This record gives sequence, structure tokens and C-alpha cells, in this order.
Amino acid sequence: MKKILFFPLLRMPSGHHQVADSLASYLQTRNPEIICKKIDVLSSWNPVVESVVTKTYLEWIYHFPKSYAWVYKQMAHTSRGYRNYRYYEILFLKKMKEIIEEEKPSLIICTHGFPSYLLSRLKLLNQCQIPVINVYTDFFVNDVWGKEGIDFHFAPCHSVKEELLNNGVSEKNIFITGIPTSEKFNELLPPIEKGAKFTVLVSGGSVGLGNILKPFRDQRSKSKVEYFILCGKNKKLYQQIAKLHCENIHPLPYISSKEQMNELYNKADAIITKPGGVTISEALKKRLPIFIHSALPGQEEINLQLLKELKLVLELDLKQPLEEQIENFFNNQMLYQNFKNSLQTYLNETKAGKPDDISDLIHCLMEDTVQVLDE
Repeated sequence: MKKILFFPLLRMPSGHHQVADSLASYLQTRNPEIICKKIDVLSSWNPVVESVVTKTYLEWIYHFPKSYAWVYKQMAHTSRGYRNYRYYEILFLKKMKEIIEEEKPSLIICTHGFPSYLLSRLKLLNQCQIPVINVYTDFFVNDVWGKEGIDFHFAPCHSVKEELLNNGVSEKNIFITGIPTSEKFNELLPPIEKGAKFTVLVSGGSVGLGNILKPFRDQRSKSKVEYFILCGKNKKLYQQIAKLHCENIHPLPYISSKEQMNELYNKADAIITKPGGVTISEALKKRLPIFIHSALPGQEEINLQLLKELKLVLELDLKQPLEEQIENFFNNQMLYQNFKNSLQTYLNETKAGKPDDISDLIHCLMEDTVQVLDE
């Protein structure tokens, strides 16, 4: 019986957890004998500290976004591409080693840079022989991710592969898979008849959506765009949108069903969202034009910059009428075709990222590495 350990970070819902869950589902659907287990090294070390860190992070990013962005760039996204975090090692290296010795996994998959860094250090100290895969959940690689000693890297796009190569990672150890998402979003449904109106899905979660409410308040009485707004667990946001009493604006409560989300994606002509790695990847796989309404400081700001360079997203000007910008995009054949060309380039780059292919790849990497270790 083989066991695979997944290391996201913190217990709060995040893209790191979603990617780990998607990969575990790929594997267990095709290999039911494989045991997949998620572990957060911080809560394993001290659950109280983990709760405090989570609360502090959410409060900081909400109330002091500029200072968070500055600290993030100083600590995790420098021009050097690598930093030494000795204080992490002093606090957590021993705990990581204990977890590995207790769990005895056949393979380790990191979906966050912090556990990857710790495992990289253990590898270099020759204190971990288990193969480790980094699965990157943004469209860049921050300095925290371990690179030396890490066996394999699942890159979200070609530019990240180039970044890893520049950091000394061997090309044979890099696979461009895209950011793994639930395979429910790969299911093709019968085409839906499109009417004269455009259907736009709006996503943003419980943080960062407030600054887009004004454009919705300014909607014309006769609109060519139908908006379906995903409010998540933010009841206040749901109520604010419902009070607008606009026939073309539909607030939606938290949706846990991947099947239901897939239906919404299939009905949509475009999506308005933040540049989080997982949501962007879902939209790209559904071939949806992506409009960005805002970006959280740190990771999302950097994602936005890179995605704009790849011509995969369009940033909205919230001072301009929202509907006008959407209609202009679809009515501008050159703009629309440029997006489709950029999207096709991305999909061609990530064609190795189908669930079957990723599952087979992980299985092969695990088997080959185990054989080498046994020899």
C-alpha cells in the first residue's frame, strides 16, 4: 500500500488545498489502493499558533494591504530568487522530519513553498530520501519554494519552466502541467444556445469584491449582460447585491458542488474575478475570457502582471462603465481573436496537465524513484 503526503499550508480554505485535493482525487479515482493524506506542518507543530497566524494574515491583508505587499516582496519575491530562512529551520525542520518518519510516505507533494523549503533543506542534509514534487499554484515561483534537492516540478506555464531552469533546476525534472483543478471542470456538456445577451460569472470570495459593487449599482435598466455573482460565504455581500433589485444581476450563495460550478462555467460567456491561480486555471480550461476586477496584495498582484504579459486576462477600469468594457471586448474581433490565440498557446503548453496524464506521471515518478532507492 503506497502513501502520498500532501503539504499545503494552514487549515483555512485556499488554492493550495484545492490543488492538493484535486491531485488526490486524480490519483485515488484511478488507483484506489493509494492512500492520500494532507498535513499542515504549522498546525502539527502548534495548532494555536496556526490559528493566530491565519487570523493575523487575514486581518493584515484586509486592513493594511500595501504594507503586506511590501513585506511579501521583500521576504518572498526578490530579484535574487532565493533566500535563506534559518529561523524556519530552527522552528520547524525537526517537526517535518518527525512527520516523515511517522507517516513513512512513498511520495511527498508540496502545494505551498514553506513545506517545500523545509523538505529541500532535509534533502540537502541527506535526512530525507523520499521523492518530493513541487506543484506550483501561482503563475510564478516565489523565493520560499525549495528548489535544490526537490526531485520534480509541476510548472503552471512555460515562463515558470524558464524561471526554474534559470534557478538551476534540470529540464528533465520539470513538467508543464498547468495548475491542477477539479476534473469536473474538464467535463464537456452539450453546447448551450446563446441568446442576444452575454452571461458573465463574477467571482471574488469574501475578500476584495466590495470595490466592484459601484459598477453594478450603475447598471442600465436595459442591459445586454446577465451577471451571476458568486458571494461565497459572504452573507453581507449577498444581501447588498440582492438590495440592488436589478433584473440582470443574480447573487449566488456558497456553492460546494463542483458539478454545479461546472454548469455555471458552461453557461458563462466570460468571468470577472481576482487573479488567484486556481480560479484563473479553471476559467482557462473552460476557455472563458477573463476580466480582472481587483487583486489582493502580494501573490495576486504578481499573478496579474504575468497574466497580462501572457495576454490571458484583461484588467477592468472600475471608473468606466462595466458593461461597456465587456461589450467592447466581444464586439472587437481583433481583441477577441488575440485572446483566443493566447489561450490556445497556453492550452498547448499545458496539454500534459490532463488528470489521466498527471495521475500516470505521478505514478511513474513514484515507481521509478522507488526502484532507484531500492537499488
